[in-house]
Amino acid sequence: MPERNMASTPSISDNSAARLAGLLDSAMDAIITADQHQNIVMYNRAAERIFGWPAAEVMGKPLTRLIPPRFRERHAEHVARFGATGVTSRRMSGSTVVYGLRASGEEFPVDASISQLDTPEGKLFTVILRDVTERVQAEREQMRLAARLAGLLDSAMDGIITIDEGQRIVLYNRAAEKIFGWPAAQVVGQRLAMLLPARYQASHEAHVGQFAATGVTSRRMGDGTVIYGKRATGEEFPLDASISQLQTPEGKLLTVILRDVSDRVRAQEELAAFAAEASAIREQEKTRVARELHDELAQSLTALKMDTIWVRDNVAGDPHGAAAKLGEMLAMLDGSVAATRRIAADLRPLLLDDLGLVPAIEWLAQNFTQRTGVPCRIEMDEGLELPEPYATAVFRMVQESLANVAKHARARQVTVGVAVNPGEARLWVQDDGVGFEPAAPRKQNSLGLVGLRERAHLLKGSVSIDSQPGRGTRVQAHIPLYRTEGAK
Repeated sequence: MPERNMASTPSISDNSAARLAGLLDSAMDAIITADQHQNIVMYNRAAERIFGWPAAEVMGKPLTRLIPPRFRERHAEHVARFGATGVTSRRMSGSTVVYGLRASGEEFPVDASISQLDTPEGKLFTVILRDVTERVQAEREQMRLAARLAGLLDSAMDGIITIDEGQRIVLYNRAAEKIFGWPAAQVVGQRLAMLLPARYQASHEAHVGQFAATGVTSRRMGDGTVIYGKRATGEEFPLDASISQLQTPEGKLLTVILRDVSDRVRAQEELAAFAAEASAIREQEKTRVARELHDELAQSLTALKMDTIWVRDNVAGDPHGAAAKLGEMLAMLDGSVAATRRIAADLRPLLLDDLGLVPAIEWLAQNFTQRTGVPCRIEMDEGLELPEPYATAVFRMVQESLANVAKHARARQVTVGVAVNPGEARLWVQDDGVGFEPAAPRKQNSLGLVGLRERAHLLKGSVSIDSQPGRGTRVQAHIPLYRTEGAK
């Protein structure tokens, strides 16, 4: 190695110095030695390559020439303190990144260690450093990707929980915090079993262990059955979950993605109850219609048959009696016709088919007022028309709403309204009764609102309930309208 690269060292032979210079110049890492004044006295070829300065331009120059200006003062103090400690060597960067300065003015990160040696000419400081630009960039990219992944996980609608092979929680996103009620700080590091009801913990741990042993990458956990979790409050709730596993250098990780399905299960239970109740109501209605047909029509027809036979047998011998009997028969026929119309109207009002939706709803309002004594105001355009199946759906929803008011509201005034906007029908029934809390659990056998929602759902519509105790109730439905054959 030329003399410019190596300080004169009288204590070793020229051959040894040449051999040492060759070793230093063949090193992959930059090696720089500075004297006690922090001026460069040795600068190998790797340093030339890394910093871009040839040795001739840095030998004898301050070491700070290779350091960005904002770090120079602090770096000089650091080297001075190190020289005072008497410690032979130390890593310079520690947990922070140390930066160098290339000849081009570009700053770059380095990994560096420093050592010191007392010589007859004074203290020498040797720095061994490596350009870690690619490593730092890779770490930053990993951090960026990790931050993006963390953001994605925290923005997910579903709860995401990752556990290690010991079934201890290592990841717990914000949706999981919201679902279970436990903050991440109190959950991470704990066993997954803390999020499960006690009666399911042992079987769930065995299930997860079996899944981990299969090597299958993912599986839905429920297999059609409802899985239950436990909130921080102790409340149990149903959830839908899937599990996946990933082999990592640190061991196997299992990730559970879950969704709170309390509303779905509750809706299914209400729908099942509604279907059962609706079936029972249909049977009751069939029984009522059969009884009325028997009691009113069948008995009247039997009596008419007997009277007809009497008239046939006595019309010649007793014409005046036959005429009187015919009068009675006509009166009985009028009663049978009226009964038939009433039974048919209960099943489906002829007004709806013959005159349209507005007269049919007016008829509902009149009947409601006659039965309850509560005034019912109508807010409808007289010319309003709806095709089927919308007209029947609106009629039945108004009918059910008025039945709910009569049963529960204790109202003094009711308003019924129907309006048709482009592409949508809207109806509302409002009362000034006792009201209720919509979020409160549904009373047993109280299925009126469920029926309204189901009718709206069948037509891809929606129902909203606005009510407060003591402030009445407003039921409003929105039903999208689609063109049908023959629609106006």
